Amino acid sequence: MKPLGNTLYITKQGAYISRDGTNIVITLEREELLRLPIHTIRGIICFGNVLVTPFALGLCGENNVTISFLTEYGHFLARVTGTQTGSILLRRAQHRLSTADESVSSVARSIIAAKIANCRTILLRFLRDHSPQDAVKIETVINSLANSLQELKRHQPLDRLRGIEGDAAKDYFSVFDQLILCNKNDFYFKERSRRPPLDNVNTLLSFFYTLLAHDCTAACESVGLDPQMGFLHADRPGRPSLALDLMEEFRPWLVDRFVLSLINLKQVSGKDFEKLESGAVMMKDDTRREALKVWQERKKEEITHTFLGEKMPYGLLPFVQAQLFARYLRSDLDAYPPLFYR
Repeated sequence: MKPLGNTLYITKQGAYISRDGTNIVITLEREELLRLPIHTIRGIICFGNVLVTPFALGLCGENNVTISFLTEYGHFLARVTGTQTGSILLRRAQHRLSTADESVSSVARSIIAAKIANCRTILLRFLRDHSPQDAVKIETVINSLANSLQELKRHQPLDRLRGIEGDAAKDYFSVFDQLILCNKNDFYFKERSRRPPLDNVNTLLSFFYTLLAHDCTAACESVGLDPQMGFLHADRPGRPSLALDLMEEFRPWLVDRFVLSLINLKQVSGKDFEKLESGAVMMKDDTRREALKVWQERKKEEITHTFLGEKMPYGLLPFVQAQLFARYLRSDLDAYPPLFYR
């Protein structure tokens, strides 16, 4: 199994990434901040004005360490990877199945079922652990999600499956604000806003969804899958559709639950965000750095995989799911087994 390496997040503006032998070196204004052996790094994510030397890029490429470039606000810009790995036969199988309606519907149905079931589990756990004033509304959404799962048991065309997923997501987010228990003046949720995020909660969600997408893309590449050739998400130039497919089952319990814990445990506050003239809301630099530290610690926590029955860190799950997807493409598994949160 792939060891849980470190994802290196570079948030200091003007940071400089270079190579010294087999080490990655981070400097700022000629002062060395960090030096790490390349074999201890799984990926590097650069926010804003971060410079990388060609030699550092070469070292990362030789060791399959993906470097992603994001704006200072967390919007994805570009990704640099090394030589593509994996079997051409695996990618051919991926292409063949991604154009077969029956296979596409089967994979999409499994992914959507896991996402909806995981959303429902989040709400059920909230009702168990708390006594919200408007529990009836949450219970109504829980029942609606259960109905969506029942509907997924029937064979449906892809467009209908996407419609079921969209309706379920709308229901789930309609009660998301009730899951926020602290500092409601600064942290409230009316609706999902993406480009740009228009409130503090959406800023947190978008930021960590971006990080999760990076991990899922790296996971696909690590086992030889083409991250742009998806099943649920339509193919678009530059879009990691397969990575977005795989991250759907992780969204509720890995990102949503994490964001709620940041807010409800008062690890973030309203003063940690600022609103731009455009209306977009962004995290301040210090807040982003502290949130990333908590995110990395969360990825070290262990969970028992519902299909494999093995304990593993959260951070390994995208790689495990990518491996299971590759096994499905090779016909080692009859169907792709998504991850259900218990």
